[in-house]
Amino acid sequence: MTVNKKNIIWLAILLLLLTTGCSKQQAARPPQEVVVKAMQVLQQDTPITYEFVGEIVAKDEVQIKAQVSGNIARKLVKGGDTVYAGQPLFEIDRRNYAAAVADAQAQVAQAQASLSNIRRDVVRYQDLADQGGIADQVLDTAVAQAEQAQAQANAYLAKLAQAQNDLADTIIVSPVDGRIGVGELSSGMYAQAGSTVIATVSTVDPVQVRFSMSENEYLKFSRLGNTPDSWGQNLSLVLSDGTKYSLTGHLEQVDRGLSSQTGTLAMKAAFGNPQQLLVPGMFARIVAVGETRPGALLIPQRAVQEMLGKTFVTVVGANNEAVTKPVILGPKVDSLQIVEEGLTAQDVVVVEGFAKSQPGSPLKVTMIGLNDLTIPVAK
Repeated sequence: MTVNKKNIIWLAILLLLLTTGCSKQQAARPPQEVVVKAMQVLQQDTPITYEFVGEIVAKDEVQIKAQVSGNIARKLVKGGDTVYAGQPLFEIDRRNYAAAVADAQAQVAQAQASLSNIRRDVVRYQDLADQGGIADQVLDTAVAQAEQAQAQANAYLAKLAQAQNDLADTIIVSPVDGRIGVGELSSGMYAQAGSTVIATVSTVDPVQVRFSMSENEYLKFSRLGNTPDSWGQNLSLVLSDGTKYSLTGHLEQVDRGLSSQTGTLAMKAAFGNPQQLLVPGMFARIVAVGETRPGALLIPQRAVQEMLGKTFVTVVGANNEAVTKPVILGPKVDSLQIVEEGLTAQDVVVVEGFAKSQPGSPLKVTMIGLNDLTIPVAK
């Protein structure tokens, strides 16, 4: 089949004209507006908060050791139970100790009977000595024997008291209110007096949160006049799931100096725990209120964009066009972020929809306020 070259050339020209016409038509079409939500930069006096990662610990953690040796005869609680001061927890086999008490009681009775006889002899010898019927030496010997018998009786009384104490110590009680651990000894196991840890009881209300402050943070606080007595009296606690604990706490202990290993200052804050929600080993964040920043500029954290280690925001520019501005951020305040440089109080920042816009893109703006934001749970 013969191909007409002229027809091919005209066909190519026609396709070129059609393509060019479509391109011009598309170029002439105005760009679509990007629907966004934006809000005015907030300017207000703002208290600055500081956060420290901490671990919840028991205020008192008591290791209970056996005072007498023997096999565990009975276990009166289960691991994890809440116990109270004076509550029986375990019982050690008491048979030998009960026998020791009975033996000591018999010795005391015998010693007291002997002492009673000797005292009657002393009274008779005293009467005879007064009448000159016996030598003074005989009386002195009787008096010495009475004193010796008294000492012997006292020794047996002490032995009886020790035996009674040992018998009482076969019942092991909790020294504090708290919660008993699950790793306690089982019935039948042997406990050695003074060395075997039978159980551990941790107090539950209040608890302490152990955290550390770096040297730089300590210097910053000090230079701003924030002593522990000022910032440590109204502390907040944020749990690992982002929820805020309902009760506030206070600083209770500050270490005497910085740790030579970590260079940090160890601290402990106390929090009430009436519902026993807080348990040792949980991690949480201590939030302390420091100085107040006058006239601080605030924007929602969700409006901040990060790229290559730098931070940006999209603002509504002239003619409702998108403008990207680099910013330098300060501390976080709840769901907001303090802006140190890059914005003014007159700027309007895009909170939602900036991902679909490019610099210069026309924006269809819906203004919102702080109360209109759906605040995400802090992580």
